Amino acid sequence: MPRLDSLSVRADAVQIQMLHSPQSASDLQPVAGSPQLDYDLAIVGGGIIGNTLAVALQNSGLRVVSIESQAQSISIAKSRAYVLSMLSGQIFEGLGVWEEVLPQITQFSQIQISDADYAGVVKMYPQDLGRETLGYAASHEVLLTALQTKLRSAANITVMCPAQVVAVEYTPTGAEITIQTPDTEAPTKIRTSLVIAADGAKSSLRERAGITTAGWNYWQSCITATVTPAQPHQNVAYERFWYAGPIGVLPLADGRCQVVWTVPHQQAEELRDLPANEFLDRLEYCTGGLLGKLALDSERWLFPVKLMQSKNYIADRLALIGDAAHCCHPVAGQGMNLGIRDAAALAEILVAAHQAGEDIGSKAVLQRYANWRKPENWVILAFTDFLDRMFSTSLMPIVIIRRCGLFLLDRIPGFKYLALRLMTGLAGKIPQVAKLTVN
Repeated sequence: MPRLDSLSVRADAVQIQMLHSPQSASDLQPVAGSPQLDYDLAIVGGGIIGNTLAVALQNSGLRVVSIESQAQSISIAKSRAYVLSMLSGQIFEGLGVWEEVLPQITQFSQIQISDADYAGVVKMYPQDLGRETLGYAASHEVLLTALQTKLRSAANITVMCPAQVVAVEYTPTGAEITIQTPDTEAPTKIRTSLVIAADGAKSSLRERAGITTAGWNYWQSCITATVTPAQPHQNVAYERFWYAGPIGVLPLADGRCQVVWTVPHQQAEELRDLPANEFLDRLEYCTGGLLGKLALDSERWLFPVKLMQSKNYIADRLALIGDAAHCCHPVAGQGMNLGIRDAAALAEILVAAHQAGEDIGSKAVLQRYANWRKPENWVILAFTDFLDRMFSTSLMPIVIIRRCGLFLLDRIPGFKYLALRLMTGLAGKIPQVAKLTVN
């Protein structure tokens, strides 16, 4: 996956970076009915989802601390790209980061869906949705850099990085977080009304709180790589289903493409270890030569895939967002977008509660977030699971059904419209921060 030359990140000379110094104890205003607090809420996890929430809380009147275990120079350097939905673009526009992001990413001019050796191809265009684009492909570096830049101007946000959460003790009125930083021997303790877990699929905060999860590991793993096609990608995104699993091809801003290839575990290991020319031969065959000859431009990375939904998104003084709350199959590129919507929804609820004088860490407030996001996320988890199971088999009755489905999808405009609304995030409740249109 590419790292765009237009953005560069300098490693900070210090190991802990405080973008804005926290207020002194005498400056802090305690929440009614609670002991004096250092912050109103702490976001544990300074990745794209955690930083989206932090940016959404700028100018909210809430004192926020963001705690990230990796140095920023490391976290920003991940060589990965994501599908951004229409709604995610609208959220980033509302947050004021879209102007920096948009010139450095790819807008989809078309999406093509095809099934193995079936001749039919479903082509989706922006006019099918009444929009100017169908979505975006953006590198990790571009998104995280834009969010971090925005945070530097937020006077109510403190960033601690790198800093490791050692322990969290919850009380009826707040939480005490013990933090270890590389440059201090003794840990630091801070008090906050609410803790947000944005610390990924293996969330230690979720586990410490005793929140269980439901779901399963798939029989598949994903191979990701960046390739340069002989033919220009023309901003077309491809979802090509093969009998072993789906293959996604994302057009990137520098003319290259990111490939996400899902196959059974053993086959994924074999593909990762093949000589480059053999890997490319198989990829060209399975993608039907959509982009002509391909050149491999990156290492091949392998990761197993799973479906996971936390049984609760909230606990006493705790809320989960992003992969800490849920994970889905990468087919259709929905995972990152679910987390972005989590962050926007939670920010909207917390700001409204704060303005109404409510305790933002109370169960009554946090339940509004869970009631909003958990059912919507279930829909997408079920949708991606259905797609993977329907298209990752050579069982003939299912093959016939799915190809009939593609035929109808291609012939009936209303089906395309409904499918695109679901895929672009526009079918659910729209956070207030999202603007009505995105160019």
